[in-house]
Amino acid sequence: MSPAEIRSRGTNDRINNLQQEGRLQRENSRGKGVLSKHDVYSHALRVAYLSYLLEPRARRKEHVAAQKRQVQRPATSINDLVKDFSLIRDSRSTKFPHGFMSELEKRITLVLYGKEKMKEYDDSSVKRTFAAFLNEFKKPDYRKSVEKDRRVEDLLLIFFSNATKVLQQGKPPEDDSWKFMVDRHVALFVRLISATLKDHDWSRERPELATRLQTLEAKLLVHDQDLSAETQRNGGAGGTTIEVEVPRTYEIKDMPLVQAVAKIFGMSNGQSQGDVMDNKPSWTEEAALQDLKMYQTNLSLNTRKTLTHDDFDLDEGYESWKKAEVHDLAQLVMAILQSSPELAKTSGNFLPQFQPATNGSGSDSGYSDMSRKMSEQSQSDPGSPYVVDQPVDMSFLNLDEKVEEDVQRDDRSYTFIPPEPRAFYRYVLNLALSNDLRDQELQPTEATEETPSIKLLSKQSTELLNELAIRWRVPQFSRLILLLDVIREKYINQEIPLDTVDAAFEFVKRPLENRKGNKSNQIVQSSLFDRSKWTIADYALNQQVLSSLHDAFLRELFENFVQCYESKPPSIGPVMYVLEHHIYDDPLFAKTPEDLDEFADRVREALRQKARDMYSMMLSKELPNQLDQWEFFHVIQLGKSAIKLAEKIQKRWRKNPEAMGVNPFTILVEEIFPSYVADSRDIVKRIMEFAEKKGEPVPVQDGFDLYKELVSIRRVYSDALPGIPFAFQIEDLLSDFVWRWIKLTDTNMAGWVENATKADPFTVRVEGENQVPNDNERHSVSVIDVFRSFNESIEQIVSLEWDDDYQYAKFMTAISKTISAGLGRYCELVEQQFTKEMDRLTPQQEAEVRQTRQEKLLQLAKDAWSQKEKIEPFQFLPESLVKLNNIEYAILQLDKLEHEVNVDACAEVLHSREPQLRLHQQIDKYVFTIKIIEAEDLKACDINGLSDPYVVLGDEYQKRLAKTRIQYANLNPRWDETVDIVTQGPLNIIATIWDWDAMGDHDCVGRTSLKLDPSHFRDYLPREYWLDLDTQGRLLLRVSMEGERDDIQFYFGKAFRTLKRAERDMTRKITDKECIPEIKNASIADSLLVIGLHRLLPLKTSPQKLTEQAIYCYFQRSRVQSIQQQGPTQAEVTNMLKPLFTYFDDNFAIMKQTLTETAMVTVMTRLWKEVLATIESLIVPPLSDKPSSQRQLTQQELDIVFKWLEMLFDFFHAVDEDGTANGVPLDILKSPKYHEIVSMNYFYFLPTDDLIRESERIAAVSLQKRQQAAAQSNRLSAPASLLSTPSGHAFGGGAGLMGLPSTKRSKSIMLSRNLGTMRKAKEEKRREMQAEPSDDIILRILRMRPEAERYLRDRSRQKERLAAAAAAEMIVRQSLLAGAGGRGRIPGR
Repeated sequence: MSPAEIRSRGTNDRINNLQQEGRLQRENSRGKGVLSKHDVYSHALRVAYLSYLLEPRARRKEHVAAQKRQVQRPATSINDLVKDFSLIRDSRSTKFPHGFMSELEKRITLVLYGKEKMKEYDDSSVKRTFAAFLNEFKKPDYRKSVEKDRRVEDLLLIFFSNATKVLQQGKPPEDDSWKFMVDRHVALFVRLISATLKDHDWSRERPELATRLQTLEAKLLVHDQDLSAETQRNGGAGGTTIEVEVPRTYEIKDMPLVQAVAKIFGMSNGQSQGDVMDNKPSWTEEAALQDLKMYQTNLSLNTRKTLTHDDFDLDEGYESWKKAEVHDLAQLVMAILQSSPELAKTSGNFLPQFQPATNGSGSDSGYSDMSRKMSEQSQSDPGSPYVVDQPVDMSFLNLDEKVEEDVQRDDRSYTFIPPEPRAFYRYVLNLALSNDLRDQELQPTEATEETPSIKLLSKQSTELLNELAIRWRVPQFSRLILLLDVIREKYINQEIPLDTVDAAFEFVKRPLENRKGNKSNQIVQSSLFDRSKWTIADYALNQQVLSSLHDAFLRELFENFVQCYESKPPSIGPVMYVLEHHIYDDPLFAKTPEDLDEFADRVREALRQKARDMYSMMLSKELPNQLDQWEFFHVIQLGKSAIKLAEKIQKRWRKNPEAMGVNPFTILVEEIFPSYVADSRDIVKRIMEFAEKKGEPVPVQDGFDLYKELVSIRRVYSDALPGIPFAFQIEDLLSDFVWRWIKLTDTNMAGWVENATKADPFTVRVEGENQVPNDNERHSVSVIDVFRSFNESIEQIVSLEWDDDYQYAKFMTAISKTISAGLGRYCELVEQQFTKEMDRLTPQQEAEVRQTRQEKLLQLAKDAWSQKEKIEPFQFLPESLVKLNNIEYAILQLDKLEHEVNVDACAEVLHSREPQLRLHQQIDKYVFTIKIIEAEDLKACDINGLSDPYVVLGDEYQKRLAKTRIQYANLNPRWDETVDIVTQGPLNIIATIWDWDAMGDHDCVGRTSLKLDPSHFRDYLPREYWLDLDTQGRLLLRVSMEGERDDIQFYFGKAFRTLKRAERDMTRKITDKECIPEIKNASIADSLLVIGLHRLLPLKTSPQKLTEQAIYCYFQRSRVQSIQQQGPTQAEVTNMLKPLFTYFDDNFAIMKQTLTETAMVTVMTRLWKEVLATIESLIVPPLSDKPSSQRQLTQQELDIVFKWLEMLFDFFHAVDEDGTANGVPLDILKSPKYHEIVSMNYFYFLPTDDLIRESERIAAVSLQKRQQAAAQSNRLSAPASLLSTPSGHAFGGGAGLMGLPSTKRSKSIMLSRNLGTMRKAKEEKRREMQAEPSDDIILRILRMRPEAERYLRDRSRQKERLAAAAAAEMIVRQSLLAGAGGRGRIPGR
């Protein structure tokens, strides 16, 4: 327990004991009796009048002239004085500087206006003299003369002349005192000149002039008189001044305190004047002195008319008060005697005697200091009659016996001291405070660093109260407590604001200001703030004031708390400040923490009820009464109102969120948010049920808006109530709106794509006609619009900030399916238009179509023996090339969209939530990827012994599924085209090869069929099928399967593959147009070029189709001649390709105007692949198990072909003079196919036996690597007997019918889900091809060796056994999957 608490507890015990004895009640009854306003007014008026009597009397000054004395003139004349200047007239150092005259005129003007700082010039006679000189000085002629000469003596002589005239006026002839004053005024003039020079720093420039002026002034003042002395005033006549007292008027206008009493009590000045005059004989200084003597006697006799020992709790307090009281009585007595010295004569030996001060002997009650504290005027008044700061001997207060007897009989009363001083003082204080608070003109005090601005009492009221307290002997601490008691009463009665209460407490707590040298004030401070030295009545009243104010503050605080949710609530800050700084910090405050906790509980309950009321008001305001009028908008508005109120309260209580242990924001959230959450859930359900019954679903946007609002409320709810879970899952309640929106988007997506494509002119987007577009402007608006719709669809879901990762991933999966379908539709529309534009006929071709068959044959013969001019390039339409740019732009935008959606993260969420479901999910749809590779030994359907074949795939119901491009004049065509077929079960497809004819129906070359059964592809490995046609020849297909599943990666991969295939097909159509339709030279090299490039470069409507057989016949006829003749030179070999390069350049120039750089590289890359395929076909035949009729090239012919390859490589790389590559990058040019062609030179001329041995070795190494890989992956392998023979490529037979698992990696949809995965798959394919050896090149070379026919047939049988082993392995796998619970299910990839 702290010392303050111990002291407070002891004092409380003392108070309780005194209350039991009845002494405290008697003491308190003194100040709480019924007082008469007239009595209080009368006593206050007495004190105010006494203050007027005791205040120092005003004094006034009177002048007494001195006796005349003989004036002595100095012996020096004015001519002698200026002689020193006139003798050196030509010297520049004694002349005035330029501009001096104007400055001197200003200085003299200041003298005349009385603004000169030197007081000796403030004399009427001096001003008259200077005025006369100034008038003469301003005359133009004189002014011009003196400014020209600038001589000192000119000014002195004219001033002397004017001074003589002025001072001589009015003097009698016998009076020559004015002559002495002439010298004195001239001296003042010289002094003014010196001062002017000095102020403008001219004295430094002319030191001689300054020195001579000082010397002249000294000569004029020969007797060394002080010009400012009083004896020199009045024209030098001198004299003295005496002070005399002003007699008293006894008028109220001279009595400020009497006027203050009249104002406070509502009396007129006339009434107060009459009361003063009526009681003037009895209200005297002598009566006041007699009151002090009687009070001292009562103090000595310890009567009840003063404070006694019983009024204090501690003896120390009583002794301290008594010592200060004795000292103050002496001060008051001395003040009266100083004001009325005649009373000292009647007092005889009863005057107090001053004695030297000793340590600790001084005492001061602080009444005068209280006056200085409450009134700055009294603080600064040195003539206060109530303060005698000297030690006083109080032995004079031994009063006569008569006074003592009267005191003992208690039959004498005071004149100025009322019977109940505390009660009277409080009455006056109450009236004064009420009066001053009503005074609108009363200004508050100025705030300082330590004290705030205070508006309590006026200056007059403060001085009056201070005077009353001194005369009525009210202790200082009693005055402070009575002030707080009056403040308490007025605050409870709502007469004053809280700021006034705070100002009163600050005023009471402010320490007194110490006077210099007044050590007794420390005792006053000690007794003032040491409450143990207070009276018991003041101590108890202080406790009562604190307790009463505390209750009042809590009531106001409670009301402010209850209104804190209103729009403009009252602030609790001022109340809390007063409570904490003035109530709780006071050690006398006796409330316990339990009481405060009880108050906090009542506030919390009231705030909860207020919060419920606020929510009820919001509910009734925002929600209609009728159910059929309810909408999500009302729930949203209700939530916004709740959030707005919560945010406003949170912002309002941001700095101090808790007061008195109460947090209004938390209470509000605890009451409103749970209610809103429960109500919103029920309201939403009822709205949706009602809408379902009506058949009018709630708009999707309303559901989205409601979700955003509920999520924001949940966020605030979680922050404010972290330990309380949200009542329901918002996402589960409102997810149906997202699914509806996705379904609507999926329905509209095809229409959006079609409208965008239909409205697109497919032109580059440039502002000016001659402006060269950049790559960002080379795609049209349709692809921008399509992806804008994609992005808006994605953004709509992202903007919801869906707080359920699993549901969000499901949404993204569904929208990705829609995007994939939209891109598929866009590619389909663009390709249709592109194909139509590329297949258009030229005017020449249209003329050929109208020719008869006989005309065509005749034209064909003519073209065979004639030579044409330069072949013109194909005129590509800009809109066709823009379509390719659109596809390229779509690929980049789809990759960007894939990263923004974060596809992999969505897939990971779905896999983690439903791993078993995805592992054994039932696949309803399957995607079969069929690659139509090539055909061989087809039937010739044209008269030239060739065919123009293309393949059509259809189902068993004769529905066309796919169609390839046309390979002109070729019986061994190669298409390398891929198509996707989606099926829900087994499907029989029919492949029909047709011969294209310009006129009439197309001829059927042959048919074959294949059953696509998902059960045969459970390992998801691609298979190659050699399918025999029903006529002659066969067709090679590569088939792979994937399960179409609800997976976001699958849908993005499908979209990417659709775009890449569209890009490939469009690029291939472009490269098909970059062709040479006829041959100019019939040399062997040209024949070889035509043989090789014929598949790449012919026009489908070319009137001339040179057959390979015809070329070979020509080659055979010319072979002997070519052997006998010398082969072509290097220049001839080089010139053979110039027409081809020219044709390429012309086509590239056309495409360069429209295609983007990336699309241009794509076209050139595709063309390069066709070039490599053509070069390869020149060297070796395709891979097959049958011997080929193609002849092996000679060394010279092979060198020519490789020379062409080198030239074509440099052409496509396009390195300029600076070494910069502008064409296809090297990594694309040096593809695996390029390296394979280059490696042919090593095997091409080896003997057949060596080739067979090398083939067997490579096949054995390849088989061994496969077995090792299978063993490492713990995969089941076929029996060793089935795998003992080397394996190679599929050639046909039974393996072709069954389908041999291919070693090539399947280009699955999952590997095509973005550009990164596609690049990674391509790089892995490149590495695998480089790492795994292959004997395909050797087998193709052996096809041109008749002696290797048997070996090729044996390898075919080996392939059959390998296919059987693969089939057995697949059966084992299926059995294992069925045993592991995978029966009837196909694992998704």
